Amino acid sequence: MSQSELTREVARRVFASEFNDSTYAFKESDDERAPNYALLPTGDRANRVFVSGTLTETEDVGEESEYWRGRVVDPTGTFFVYAGQYQPEAASVLRETEPPAYVSIVGKPRTYETDDGTINVSLRPESISVVDDETRDRWVVETAERTLDRIEAFEAWESEQEAPESASTAPTNEYAQMAREQYDSPVVNYRNDVIQALESLETIGNDDAEATV
Repeated sequence: MSQSELTREVARRVFASEFNDSTYAFKESDDERAPNYALLPTGDRANRVFVSGTLTETEDVGEESEYWRGRVVDPTGTFFVYAGQYQPEAASVLRETEPPAYVSIVGKPRTYETDDGTINVSLRPESISVVDDETRDRWVVETAERTLDRIEAFEAWESEQEAPESASTAPTNEYAQMAREQYDSPVVNYRNDVIQALESLETIGNDDAEATV
């Protein structure tokens, strides 16, 4: 196993709604090779993410060479995925897959500023795999669990901060602190997204059951 594989960051499971709100990027050292992180509003950092959803649209938006854009939809929103000559395997999947199709993607968040000053977040894929509906549904459940874990840690930290008698002994959570400073969105929004995502699975299950009656 190479050193890069040993030090590779864990891929965070994140829904589209939170991913697209993760507009603050940072490094934790001045080293040129230090990893870039996106700050998740639920109080964690993400150098890599693992996402899944329905690939609904693909387009070659390159001018001089192939540069593929994919639109991937999960129960909470849309991921935009871009792959070109430096991501040949991912670009090949986007080129050859006929939407709609379920996909799972491991990649890195990238922020960019539009002409009007809006900061958007996109995904640069390391790998894209076409998957079945069971894999996609399992991802929704796992992502819901991980998101709730982050929310609960954030809320525990927040409640400690607001209790005057424990101010000096309150636990530190540097990413929750950063998220509160950088973002306006209350974390309850993401709890609602978790509920929405899990309810979408129940709807799919009911539709499937009705189809077999």
